[in-house]
Amino acid sequence: SSPAWKLGSLNHVAIAVPDMEAASAFWRDVMRAERVSESVPMPEHGVYTVFVELGNTKIELLHPYGDKSPIAGFLAKNKSGGIHHVCLNVPDIRQALASLRASGVQPLSDEPKTGAHGLPVVFLHPKTCGGVLVELEEHAKPSQ
Repeated sequence: SSPAWKLGSLNHVAIAVPDMEAASAFWRDVMRAERVSESVPMPEHGVYTVFVELGNTKIELLHPYGDKSPIAGFLAKNKSGGIHHVCLNVPDIRQALASLRASGVQPLSDEPKTGAHGLPVVFLHPKTCGGVLVELEEHAKPSQ
């Protein structure tokens, strides 16, 4: 029998940065990324985001927004910044969550939230994902 859901492609790798302007300039001017977005505040997630378009995937730059930002804690431990999480596409986030929970994977929230792309997302605890903070983002199911 086929599984209820299938893991999709890499959506993005998120990097926490202590200086958003310097990080954006690096990816735009030095690495010559195809496109570097403007910084967007996301107070509900406690971050500013910038997306670096790479053609086949993206890099998400994260900078703290407000005192309770999860990125502030990460940067306190990693002064220069670093990889924060990986985001993977799934066609049905609720089916994926149910299956993963049944396999012992612990989500960081009970329900998906709206992410930076306006789509449902959920984070999975690193202790149940081989030490990696994993974000799942729901994308349209392929047409049949």
